[in-house]
Amino acid sequence: MNKTLLSLALLAASVTAAQAEEVKFVTNAAYPPFEYVDDNNEMQGFDIDLAKALCAQAELECSFHNQAFDSLIPSLKFRRYHAAIAAMDVTPERAEQVDFSDIYYENSAVFVAPAGKYDSLDALLKQTVGVQNGTSHQKYIQDKLEAKGLQSRPYQSVQDALLDMTNGRLDGVFADTAVVGEWLAKQPGYTVVGEAITDEGYFGTGFGIAVTKGNQALLDQLNEALAELKADGRYDSLYQKYFPH
Repeated sequence: MNKTLLSLALLAASVTAAQAEEVKFVTNAAYPPFEYVDDNNEMQGFDIDLAKALCAQAELECSFHNQAFDSLIPSLKFRRYHAAIAAMDVTPERAEQVDFSDIYYENSAVFVAPAGKYDSLDALLKQTVGVQNGTSHQKYIQDKLEAKGLQSRPYQSVQDALLDMTNGRLDGVFADTAVVGEWLAKQPGYTVVGEAITDEGYFGTGFGIAVTKGNQALLDQLNEALAELKADGRYDSLYQKYFPH
């Protein structure tokens, strides 16, 4: 091989190595305060800031991509992306398809409805509530409450469901407590119905970063970085920025 061909081969190898070092994160940026698109068309939110901090700590070059929530795990399985951070509950069913990082956020779920209309979850039965398609909230209603008469209507985003509720097309919405709390702070006339739900088969375990099955190296890097952020206080500072109460 002459010097020119050798140089070209080394350059190609260098480019390939650089590309391999980029970690492609995917999310569904329609779930504030965890992820959303701001007025400048930039992705923001707790998950986005956390992922950027993890990448910086682990010295990873990361990029962020936006698509529908119900396509996130399939995209990892087809190896279009390396990781998904999207307020994703760690469940046994999902853990069969992807690997999960350590828990980075402890969560629960609640129903929200017009104030004064329903005084308990039982009062919502036989009504229709909105859920984000492909989520633990949808599966929880299908498994636990449909037999009792509660119907779920799937939406591409929780924000779409909340909008339909305010327009009178839904009786309620079922979503994560933090997301509902963010929305209620700006929307008088609506309230949480019943107690927060922490069924560990659906919500109580917490949120994790989903990683392509078998990518132990990336999983270890993310977990080590998360432990460092928690140890030195950076995680707490980020948490207080988005969840001050």
